Amino acid sequence: MPHPRDINDLWQSSISPCFIIAEVAQAHDGSLGTAHAYIDAVAATGADAVKFQTHIAAEESSELDTWRVKFSRQDATRYDYWKRMEFTEPQWVELKQHAEEQGLVFLSSPFSLAAIHLLERIGVPAWKVASGEVTNRLFLDAMIATHKPVLVSTGMSYLEELDATVSLLKAAQSPVGVFQCTTAYPCPPEKIGLNQITELASRYDCPVGLSDHSGTPYPSLAAVTLGARLVEVHITFSREMFGPDVSASLTTQEFAQMVAGVRCIEKMKASPMLKNASADQMGPLRRMFGQSLVSAVDLEPGTVLTRENLSCRKPGHGIPAANVTSVIGKRLKRAVKAAQFLAPDDLE
Repeated sequence: MPHPRDINDLWQSSISPCFIIAEVAQAHDGSLGTAHAYIDAVAATGADAVKFQTHIAAEESSELDTWRVKFSRQDATRYDYWKRMEFTEPQWVELKQHAEEQGLVFLSSPFSLAAIHLLERIGVPAWKVASGEVTNRLFLDAMIATHKPVLVSTGMSYLEELDATVSLLKAAQSPVGVFQCTTAYPCPPEKIGLNQITELASRYDCPVGLSDHSGTPYPSLAAVTLGARLVEVHITFSREMFGPDVSASLTTQEFAQMVAGVRCIEKMKASPMLKNASADQMGPLRRMFGQSLVSAVDLEPGTVLTRENLSCRKPGHGIPAANVTSVIGKRLKRAVKAAQFLAPDDLE
């Protein structure tokens, strides 16, 4: 049975591999069986973690909530949709166990204090703070009390708010990670905010990543190239499925390609090249693909070599074409045929 990767590695080593989170969120559409199917699919992509959202509708929304609107053909309001997304505590336990059996870290974003308490009871190893909850002191204090890592999304936050939240977490000695995030579904390239990867890492001196909603693999690959140590991307079985996040998600196949791309980028970054040393290893290929000087036409002894009566051919085992200026003006000791490779002994 594979063992889930330890999320704490992010704070124990600055060179640990990028931690890749597949965000199922509510793509399961309220079906426990589909949620389990997503866990199997995520494991097959090579991701490190699978993440859901834990909604307890009555605990997170009131009748004054303006988002309680007609949402779908199936749900009278978004509140009814959230109700349909709820799982029981034993079902969450089952999902977590399944994820760990598949070698995945199990995460879920809580949207109420009740959800935090539920997730703490089932033993989540870390917290994900959704963009709208960055300043929610009740949430933050409840998370801090567990002494677990806290991953913060920044999609709706001013820098001053982030400063306060990160300071609060660090003062409590909670390991903290920060996601650059733009709250747009799907998010266009010009709003991704890649510059924030290095800026947030410098500002907070903690693991920084990208929570991407573009629906493409490109922002995550670019972010890892810039030093992102966390990547979170929504996943879906198909873009023909129902759900508010489908347009901002990668299909399972696309997600697997993104994971492979991230790991390839990590290998490239960990293997800097010394150009001269690389060229030293290319000796046989340099001779194979290099070109040597030949006579362009039949030449008699005593002929003075010019650009006009010289040409070049592969391979590069004779006088290199790069040395043509050192040959021009010299006389031939002997006759040479057209296309014959020149040798130093042919020259006076």
